[in-house]
Amino acid sequence: MAVQLKRSNVAGTLSLTPLIDVVFLLLIFFLVTSEFEDEERRLDIVLPSATSAVPMTSKPREVVVDIDADGTVYLRGKSTPLKELERLLQKAVASNPTNQTVVIRADQNASFQPVVNVMDVCNRTGVSDYSVSTKDGPAG
Repeated sequence: MAVQLKRSNVAGTLSLTPLIDVVFLLLIFFLVTSEFEDEERRLDIVLPSATSAVPMTSKPREVVVDIDADGTVYLRGKSTPLKELERLLQKAVASNPTNQTVVIRADQNASFQPVVNVMDVCNRTGVSDYSVSTKDGPAG
């Protein structure tokens, strides 16, 4: 005895348009909310710990200066001598004189002298809003 299956009309009238709309909306949502990695944050630097650290939020015109464990200064992922850093900061201050900010990210194993050198360059170029970045955690 053969079993006959009755074909339903629901499968023939199923519209994929709403499903495609939802997929596109999800895709747009994830593209808009995803955080793209900045070029200057690609260096493998282990930040020192501080108990009162707060999460770093990017300001629109901040300059990020990285210092690795050897004391080499990087700007936008490229090794930069202090004279060149001073010239670039003067240019940045000229285009944004009131609120130019600099974030100094130094490796926890770096000596303090390169950090002081970058702070000195900031002071000479007129950048008064500079900070040293740390990560949250127990000091030591």
